[in-house]
Amino acid sequence: MLARRRMLTAMTTTTVTDRLHFTGDADADRLLVSEPMALLIGFALDQQVPVQKAFSGPKVLLARLGTLDARELAALDHAKLEAASKGPPAIHRFPGAMAKRVAELAAFIADTYDGDAARLWTDASDGRDLQRRIAALPGFGDMKVRSLTAVLAKRLGVRPPGIDDVLPSHPTLGDVDSPAALADYQAKKRAHKAALRAQSGA
Repeated sequence: MLARRRMLTAMTTTTVTDRLHFTGDADADRLLVSEPMALLIGFALDQQVPVQKAFSGPKVLLARLGTLDARELAALDHAKLEAASKGPPAIHRFPGAMAKRVAELAAFIADTYDGDAARLWTDASDGRDLQRRIAALPGFGDMKVRSLTAVLAKRLGVRPPGIDDVLPSHPTLGDVDSPAALADYQAKKRAHKAALRAQSGA
């Protein structure tokens, strides 16, 4: 399965980095590239916690459970997954809810893509199809659809036909190519949220 995943990924990518600079932990950052399910779990956890915390979660779950295989996670006793999510330390400020989300995501990948998370993009016929596939993932709203699309295209070299037509014009995690770029992205995101709060209170 791993060999097939690597072959399929190679067929649909032009350049591939060995890590995503999302956590500050080299092993966790590399896992996001080497294991497609880790990337999806990181995005699933990426809400109401810092980027670093969300994308460190897959490495923590792998250490505690011994696997990130979608079929194995989907079949795992929920109490065990919840315990792994709660730690301590917990993988998220809402570990119970996120354990459920990870289980739902794993079940979807197991049922839809035969457990091969990379097929989310290797099977996509074009950019809009890729976004439709991402939007079908449990818990993935518009913001995550746009951000994951950008990461796949800009950082992992996933370039189906028409991908440039669907890439967001605003800054996303797809623009993060270094620790400094992550800090810059987070500063801009905080400033944007502050501006929105100021407008709503005006």
